[in-house]
Amino acid sequence: MAGEAQCLSYAGCNFLRQRLVLSTLSGRPLKIRKIRAKEQDPGLRDFEASFIRLIDKVTNGSRIEINQTGTTLYYQPGLLYGGSLEHDCSPSRSIGYYLESLLCLAPFMKHPLKIVLRGVTNDQVDPSVDVLKATALPLLKKFGIDGESLEIKINRRGMPPKGGGEILFACPVRKVLQPIQFTDPGKIKRIRGTAYSVRVSPQMANRMVESARSILNKFLPDIYIYTDHMKGVSSGKSPGFGMCLTAETVNGTILSAELASNPQGQGAAVLPEELGQNCAKLLLEEVYRGGCVDSTNQSLALLLMTLGQRDVSKVLLGPLSPYTIEFLRHLRSFFQIMFKIETKTPEEEHMGGEKVLMTCVGIGFSNLSKTIR
Repeated sequence: MAGEAQCLSYAGCNFLRQRLVLSTLSGRPLKIRKIRAKEQDPGLRDFEASFIRLIDKVTNGSRIEINQTGTTLYYQPGLLYGGSLEHDCSPSRSIGYYLESLLCLAPFMKHPLKIVLRGVTNDQVDPSVDVLKATALPLLKKFGIDGESLEIKINRRGMPPKGGGEILFACPVRKVLQPIQFTDPGKIKRIRGTAYSVRVSPQMANRMVESARSILNKFLPDIYIYTDHMKGVSSGKSPGFGMCLTAETVNGTILSAELASNPQGQGAAVLPEELGQNCAKLLLEEVYRGGCVDSTNQSLALLLMTLGQRDVSKVLLGPLSPYTIEFLRHLRSFFQIMFKIETKTPEEEHMGGEKVLMTCVGIGFSNLSKTIR
């Protein structure tokens, strides 16, 4: 299996997570060259090295070779093992960076995954833990990955630059995934959210809630935004505040938006009122884009459709993000699977922006390490 013929070769540091995740699931070795070769500080960054260590922890028998300068990476995947683990994430990226990939791998482990991740829970770059908890878990349930043991729990919040947050992620294993037909998003019925503040005045959260409600109340009355003020040890090491909003439709589609304040000592101070208003506007934009899966989880939905049984899966998405487009190219390289892509104009759908209907036949991927009891 480790023959050079099957080894896929890439150049550059982009989409490292996608490549490692798909390599692990497909069992095909991977070689990435020229990782930031021309920069002043060449090679892998600390958060990428931390991600590779995490992949090494959840698998058994992986072979990872990195050259001295860190500009070339060879990865021969082992078996997904799982179990109870702990991992300290790099504070330069949030836990969401690592959790997004774990969500792709977790259902196919040998033992149910139960992992404690430490680091930054909310930042301005990656999807926060709150958003993944509100949107990715319901998406996994649609594919038949559910049960008591599927959870994301925030024990401590950590804001950049120092972090200090801690979360628990647990996921059951499945032998096969159900195909889905998820083409009607439905109308928005309620908006939920969390306004969190750590190491700042608890009043900040209330101010964000009021300004967000001032915009959203014009559209529907059922809005409930929780305020989450962490004290003492559970508030991490840096001050900050932010907001995560989710809109839920009658058919169970969940669309999300979030914003966080600037890290301590970087950029201008943000007013909580502005942040609340901007977050509400971002949510409205996400609703305009629409689709059955929000832009954060497009690639997760497409991956789970690819790995489903040999049956047709359909999902309606909003405009594809550049990350998702590259993910489709990688799916073709690793699994030789092509999606049928049909565009739907706003006139056909009677609402929002242009939509894309994605259809594929699953490859019949089955979790070999899960014995049938």
